[in-house]
Amino acid sequence: MRRNKMRITGAVVMGVTLALSAVACGGDDDGGSGGGGDEVTIGFMGDLTGENSGLVIPPKQGAQLAIEQYNATNPKVKIKFKTYDSQGKAEQATPLAQGAVKDDKIVGLIGPAFSGESESVGPILEEAKVPSVSPSATSITLAEKGWKYWHRVVADDAVQSDGAANFLVNSVKAKKLYLVSDNQAYGKGLTDAIAKAAGGKGAQTQTDAVDDKATDYSSTVNKINQFKPDAVYFGGYYAVAGRLFKQLREGGYKGKMMSGDGSLAAGLIEGAGQENAQGALLSCGCLIDAEGKTNEKAKKFATDYKTKFGSEVAIYSTEGYDAATAFIEAVKAGHTEPEAINNFLKTLNAQGVGKPIKFDDKGELAAQDIFIYEVKGNTIPLLGNSNEAKVS
Repeated sequence: MRRNKMRITGAVVMGVTLALSAVACGGDDDGGSGGGGDEVTIGFMGDLTGENSGLVIPPKQGAQLAIEQYNATNPKVKIKFKTYDSQGKAEQATPLAQGAVKDDKIVGLIGPAFSGESESVGPILEEAKVPSVSPSATSITLAEKGWKYWHRVVADDAVQSDGAANFLVNSVKAKKLYLVSDNQAYGKGLTDAIAKAAGGKGAQTQTDAVDDKATDYSSTVNKINQFKPDAVYFGGYYAVAGRLFKQLREGGYKGKMMSGDGSLAAGLIEGAGQENAQGALLSCGCLIDAEGKTNEKAKKFATDYKTKFGSEVAIYSTEGYDAATAFIEAVKAGHTEPEAINNFLKTLNAQGVGKPIKFDDKGELAAQDIFIYEVKGNTIPLLGNSNEAKVS
């Protein structure tokens, strides 16, 4: 997720619609110190109570579950889990990061969740030499900062663009593709990259932008119907995607509709209307695999997650668990100081409940995958990897 503010209040689940509960900042605090001794503190930073909390509570819960399961084994060194509610805002994330490092003495940070706050927090963690693993920040530029303590367990926007374009051309068989963005950094960047990638694969493309604050997209709908594309891809967030998809169907468009991770939310179906949303496709670097189609660990994680939180795994909950697992493996190996943990992360090679956890020299996952989801009823189940998924 690139943008600093996203109007997303719900998250997609596998099989049912997720009901999220609000989590207050520091709600998981239980006292204790940072590194060394018989306890270390791992932080989690992101929007936990604001308008975008639906995208951040799932990874927070995933991380919480991983740490609770580890602590339940009665290890020599336990992990304290402390949350920092930035509400996705860089101006709030900065002082929170400073306090986490100086006062709470965290030895690692899961997050920040969004790319904008990651831009602000990164230099603070670099100076303090405290490692971070984001479950969901996807901006391409984050890996170009030269940071030595930064990592993420999700593919960036460039990978998503290529994966989505490959799926549209090869699986959807889209020879004509219309791309619409909300004209914001994340949405426009995504659609521009998909247009370039799809064009390179032989597809004919046209683009347009809509006002994310508007409600009438008839002008764009008319342009799309005149172009008669095989598929429409929207770059932006579910509130706008829902309105656009609704108006497309009501305007007579019969082709495929698709969007990215910013629309992978129950609100997409609510906004478009269940009938209009049927068959809509979503691309995401996140893995939501309650049935264990990709690996057996994913199914067990989904069961444990539902038992703990009373809801299905959702967007980025898997990545939250895997980000916490990276730190847990470091502590299990006897590393309790930030620099030692960071050095361990450079050598880590383990199968997560989602993807393999192995970082390259820039902190990116060595193996980067994009997954495709399709609206069915009021759910958005996994179709598979973008290179293999077939439209049902």
